[in-house]
Amino acid sequence: CGHVSQIIFLKKTEVRHNLSSWIFYFCAMANTEDFFKKVIAHSKEYGYIFASSEIYDGLSAVYDYAQNGVELKKNIREYWWRSMVYMNQNIVGLDSAILMHPKIWKASGHVDAFNDPLIDNKDSKKRYRADVLVEDYAEKIEQKAQKEIAKAKKRFGDSFDQAQFEATNDRVLRYREEKQGILDRLARSLEAEDLADVKALIESLGIADPDSGSKNWTDVRQFNLMFGTKLGASADTATDLYLRPETAQGIFVNFLNVQKTGRMKIPFGIAQTGKAFRNEIVARQFIFRMREFEQMEMQFFVRPGEEMRWYDYWKQTRLKWHLSLGLGEENYRFHDHEKLAHYANAASDIEFNFPFGFKELEGIHSRTDFDLKQHEAFSGKKLQFFDPELNESYVPYVVETSIGLDRMFLAVLSHSLKEEVLEDGSQRTVLKLPFILAPTKAAILPLIKKDGLPELAKTIVAQLQWNFNVIYDEKDAVGRRYRRQDAAGTPYCITVDHQSLEDQTVTLRNRDTMDQIRVSIATLGEHMQESIAYQHWLS
Repeated sequence: CGHVSQIIFLKKTEVRHNLSSWIFYFCAMANTEDFFKKVIAHSKEYGYIFASSEIYDGLSAVYDYAQNGVELKKNIREYWWRSMVYMNQNIVGLDSAILMHPKIWKASGHVDAFNDPLIDNKDSKKRYRADVLVEDYAEKIEQKAQKEIAKAKKRFGDSFDQAQFEATNDRVLRYREEKQGILDRLARSLEAEDLADVKALIESLGIADPDSGSKNWTDVRQFNLMFGTKLGASADTATDLYLRPETAQGIFVNFLNVQKTGRMKIPFGIAQTGKAFRNEIVARQFIFRMREFEQMEMQFFVRPGEEMRWYDYWKQTRLKWHLSLGLGEENYRFHDHEKLAHYANAASDIEFNFPFGFKELEGIHSRTDFDLKQHEAFSGKKLQFFDPELNESYVPYVVETSIGLDRMFLAVLSHSLKEEVLEDGSQRTVLKLPFILAPTKAAILPLIKKDGLPELAKTIVAQLQWNFNVIYDEKDAVGRRYRRQDAAGTPYCITVDHQSLEDQTVTLRNRDTMDQIRVSIATLGEHMQESIAYQHWLS
């Protein structure tokens, strides 16, 4: 695979123990890195993502969404909003300001506790999140367990009982025990703010700088992630503010406003999408971790004591939403938190199998009544709900669902990019985006640029653009146009030929199957709507 030579740097005992597994590991790593580079290159070539300020050599970990990217991002946001707000009569929307009173961040704990544990490598001069280094190491141990499971599945075929194998196989159990022991120690150290032990854990595991291989580490230290700014006309009178690091607090401080004006009854939710800002020192992996990003959050207010029932409900409901897009059930898993945030009594992540491994995509948290009580204390205002059924007032508990829109974008984009070998031996690059999310739903293609075909094609564009985002494309041979639209992720190509002039029919081509059917121009919208309607995807 071209990376086998790296094995000579491993301990001899490790190589002797399982040479073939290390060869497989390095090949897999190389293939993963190559594929991720293809995703990044494809996103620029086909107008999805550009480096921000590129003509000035860019800005680290800041990106611009291009003409196709802004449409895909909008469609993901709309897919979430419809399922969360329109399909739930007890959930409403909100759009709170990015700039908020500075006391909000003191009350929420962000001023004092919104920190990342960072560690520097003295040789490479690169900085990393210490907890992520340990978690990545633990994930590699999990990958060893998954390889054992995959080998057994291949060996036993349809008779394979995966649950029993995972519960009884010595190697899998040993790997899982080792992984859990590492994560438990990390959680205890972070909970106790014992940063010296976090460094000791990194050193005891022999974790090296991912780029240089050096193990020469500094001490671990905390770094606050909030961006500061000022509000005011002059430096002398300006108020110190923060760019919001999350959208949730805007919901909490508006809890009573929404409840009273909307006459909402417990349980009910408030949903919001919007920008958040974090001064990530270790921003990397393309748009996975950025300094300016967008969240899609919903805070669900419930009676105290009922939060765990709703926590379980939203875990399953949110996973069902993800699975509705058809990205593969095997690419999702739950990760229940060992170390809980100061506001939570339960927390779980929905992780997705990105090109660089399983990482957090969405968080579901039981936040208790921490946030509302903190804002009561700092503002001096009551944030309580009078429950007529119980005839008493109380501060509600909150169950939160929070998903990164940019991460969801990367999950969809990376999973959809395929290289296919066709029956005739040729290859095509195709972006198999879910039809509901695709930026452009159809490309209208006149077979040639004369004989009245462009005019009819443009008439079809005018007909469809009321309900769909469609484009007109007349450049190059029709086969090359098909390939271009496949790579851009367009679900349908509509070809206008000479027969179209005679009988008002066109060829409708499906991106994924490449099947072509003859359809009347009058019914084009109906044919497309069958596979693009929200009801088709969300029901």
